[in-house]
Amino acid sequence: MTSTDTPDTTGTPLAGKIICQALWAEDGRRLADFYAAALGTEVSATFPDEHGTDVAFAFYVGEAMHLFYTSASFTAPNWPEDPLPFHMDLVFDDAWAAEQRLLELGATKPDFQPGGEHWTVLFDPSGQPFCVHGAR
Repeated sequence: MTSTDTPDTTGTPLAGKIICQALWAEDGRRLADFYAAALGTEVSATFPDEHGTDVAFAFYVGEAMHLFYTSASFTAPNWPEDPLPFHMDLVFDDAWAAEQRLLELGATKPDFQPGGEHWTVLFDPSGQPFCVHGAR
């Protein structure tokens, strides 16, 4: 096929859906358990490496899979100085109660809070920042 045979799709709107979101961490299982608890579910699938060691852990919320990989070379970003390769925002009916529960589950709260009254930044157990919002 030559470039003159290529159909013009520049104006065609897309309607994709995210079916999987993947995050890396030093301990993928710990991170999967943390986010599963935050989203009201449990890890439901594990995936081994070529040696049979479980290195990826997943759960579903609706149709979307959330997948967490173990990576020995993972390094958390030095936030807010480093750019974030990925960022997640979670919303709860009671943001304050959710924040307290997330801290009990292993999150930490940095001093720098750029959201003011709008959102709270927490670090997940792998050291990656995410935001907590109240219901909108």
